[in-house]
Amino acid sequence: MNQEKLLIDKVINGDTDAFRILVNTHHKKVINICLSFVTIPSDAEDVAQEVFIEMFRSIKSFRKEASVSTWLYRMAVNKSLDFIRQSKRLKRGSGKVAAMEKSDIEKLPVTHKQLASDEIEQKERNAVLYSAIDQLPERQKNALLLSHIKELKQQEVADIMNTSVSSVESLLIRAKRKLKEILLRHKEAIY
Repeated sequence: MNQEKLLIDKVINGDTDAFRILVNTHHKKVINICLSFVTIPSDAEDVAQEVFIEMFRSIKSFRKEASVSTWLYRMAVNKSLDFIRQSKRLKRGSGKVAAMEKSDIEKLPVTHKQLASDEIEQKERNAVLYSAIDQLPERQKNALLLSHIKELKQQEVADIMNTSVSSVESLLIRAKRKLKEILLRHKEAIY
């Protein structure tokens, strides 16, 4: 039995220190998943807190053959989507890609050879890409964010989305095809 599953046994038996260790171990990744869906950091923190509350409430039902991280990430995705639905923010095409990823891209180092205009052009390309991602259907967008932006393996994405790996592959193919269409329409509109 691995260390995390021993910690879960301790939590079930009332050990709050073991719960604190589990939270500290997974907090950053849960926050990042929440930020993928809920763009306001304080809201993502609230959602992450709900994830850990739910974890504590349902820890007795945790199947020990499953991965703790997959269980938590699935909860994070579900709680994030619940938050969006409750806030009535999720309308097709109006969801926002996480500000964290945008800021990470914007913080890429600019070499001395790059001109300011190159940096502005790159930011504009990124804005167009994120706008296109925002226009994808919810499941395609989720699969793309988890797979390519969060760099999770397809099996992890399938577990989080509660679907099969082949379904994730199909969602990614359709998402990429749709992104290509959106970006081509944008390019044609400019020229």
